[in-house]
Amino acid sequence: MLNPRYDMLPVYPFDRLRNLLDPHAPAAGLDPISLAVGDPTFDPPPAIAETMADKAGLWGRYPQTDGTPDFRKAAAGFLGRRYGLGPDVLDPERHILPVVGTREGLALVANLVVPPQKAGQTPLVVMPNPCFHTYMAAAVFSGAERRHLPATAETGFMPDLTQMTEADWARTALFYLCSPGNPQGGVASMGLLMDAIILARRHDFVLVVDECYAEIYDAFPPAGALEASAGLDGKFTNVLVFHSLSKRSSAPGMRSGFVAGDPDLIKRYRMLRNYLGAQMPHPALYASARLWSDDSDAFRYRTAYQGLINTAAEIIGDRFGFRRPAGGFFLWLDVGNGEEAALKLWKDRAIRVLPGAYMSETMADGSNPGQAFIRVALVHQQKTIETALRRLVKVL
Repeated sequence: MLNPRYDMLPVYPFDRLRNLLDPHAPAAGLDPISLAVGDPTFDPPPAIAETMADKAGLWGRYPQTDGTPDFRKAAAGFLGRRYGLGPDVLDPERHILPVVGTREGLALVANLVVPPQKAGQTPLVVMPNPCFHTYMAAAVFSGAERRHLPATAETGFMPDLTQMTEADWARTALFYLCSPGNPQGGVASMGLLMDAIILARRHDFVLVVDECYAEIYDAFPPAGALEASAGLDGKFTNVLVFHSLSKRSSAPGMRSGFVAGDPDLIKRYRMLRNYLGAQMPHPALYASARLWSDDSDAFRYRTAYQGLINTAAEIIGDRFGFRRPAGGFFLWLDVGNGEEAALKLWKDRAIRVLPGAYMSETMADGSNPGQAFIRVALVHQQKTIETALRRLVKVL
């Protein structure tokens, strides 16, 4: 009765974490602190509540898949400012579409772009290893074969495109890339983005770049895929990017994001979303437009995360292979065995972290690029993060 692909899904990472930790009580006498989930705890901008209250009368109206002109214009304006795109490069009517949080959008896009066969074989959906778990589920339900490219310290925590042969790329229907990366915090260089775009056009696959952490960076703003595409030929053929307010504006509960890029793909994606996608409510669209039009909150949150990374650097030092993430708010710490370390931290110090193996796939040679690591989310206020990290270094 059930779709057999359901049984091909990996166990959800946070279900695995609950199975690992919940049978055990946390350390007695200590307040539990979760560093397992990338769930920002900073107060969201007041503009959200203000705008939603002002537009409360619109809760009684069905929203449109396209969103509103103000939303699309604000999203296009953000991309233009952030990536130095000219005023006429992005057309809000052709290049932008809202999505209800990027996870749903990232998953649904595979239904659009993965055919039953490519180059006479089962198509490939390519992704970094480790990666955001939604990419894996999207590949499974599209009927594709997953291909995981290790993204390790040796490759700058980005996938090495030369690991794929020309025959592999010919079978590829979709390539998910995340920059800044979740969980490792690496960023894609302009050269890597351009190389991926050239491959996408040569072999007619779609490059989807998850840029949800693009506004949270350490020293330098990461390059973007639309920026790279514009630098090649001024077009966005075969390229889609996803952005979200969840991290940029500390508003994960609003479920607000957008997809931008290839206008032909956006047109078809709009049709698909008319049938299968959720629409963002009008009050959320108006609030989102305000946030995408104002970069001051993003600067404030980015500064706060940079402070938390400074704290981590002071407390951890050179232990666990510590390095400052170039983007995002996760630490990727080498503790020898991530699962054992996560259990020990919970039982001995009431700290909850995510084993790196829960975001990774075991390769054909038996190696798992996340096995030795834990992912630590710096998503609390300064004092809480300092307390948690001091507990961590005492027990590991």
